[in-house]
Amino acid sequence: MRIPSAAAHDASIEPAVEAASRVEPESVSVHADAGTAGDVCIAVESLDAYFGAARVVRDVSFQVETGRVTAIIGPSACGKSTLLRCINRMHETVPAARVEGEIRFQGRDIYERSVSAISVRRHIGMVFQRPTPFPTMSIRENVAAGLKVLPRSERPSRRETDDIVERALRRAALWDEVHDRLGASAVALSGGQQQRLCIARALATSPAVLLLDEPTASLDPISTQRVEELVYELREQVTIVIVTHNMQQAARISDRTVFMLSGELVEAGPTNAMFTTPKDSRTEAYITGRFG
Repeated sequence: MRIPSAAAHDASIEPAVEAASRVEPESVSVHADAGTAGDVCIAVESLDAYFGAARVVRDVSFQVETGRVTAIIGPSACGKSTLLRCINRMHETVPAARVEGEIRFQGRDIYERSVSAISVRRHIGMVFQRPTPFPTMSIRENVAAGLKVLPRSERPSRRETDDIVERALRRAALWDEVHDRLGASAVALSGGQQQRLCIARALATSPAVLLLDEPTASLDPISTQRVEELVYELREQVTIVIVTHNMQQAARISDRTVFMLSGELVEAGPTNAMFTTPKDSRTEAYITGRFG
């Protein structure tokens, strides 16, 4: 069996955003509550992730605390993005991909057979490395896209949708820039605006957790600063897990850091401690630029 390259995984996952909304929901939904800052929101235990026969995440265990920003760092192809995609079941949208182990969201294993993948993604939103606005949709329609997969009894009216769209755009610090052109094509926005639009789209379903896969990798310095400021502001409202290659970014915006190498978790802990007194020599070597 041919195993896709890492680049192919990145290319294939973005169309899967739309495909994910077409997955038939199963019998049981995941329900989220706000939680208390510092409580365990997500617990990853003995997680293995595969692309066909290739084991790309190896026996990973760590916890994500409610109301905190957790950064996942490591060199290219170490399994960071795959791990992130496992947390909201986007990994399974890639052909021949599978997971073993557990990921518990607020105490419940999201990979139980009875749990709906759509429900998981509603409460654990995700934004990808490259901005992925739906090209055939307007700005408003992009933000509201996630609402269309809600159960019929929970779908908001048009007026309620307008309120949700405005609230999401305000939370993403984009409302003032687009409020007078909500009917315009989303692809007409700048790269930084498109990425904040994708964040607004993820926020529209009021997730408890927001996963960010190198959200500033393709942005200019000014847009990068806007996204970092947004992450800092959102930490008061939503738990955030961010994958980044930028050590300075991880140090600036995260409360806790997870370091991965060759698919394995090397070290996890408070960001300040990891960047000043790492426990593992491999962590120190990576942070100080000796490899990666």
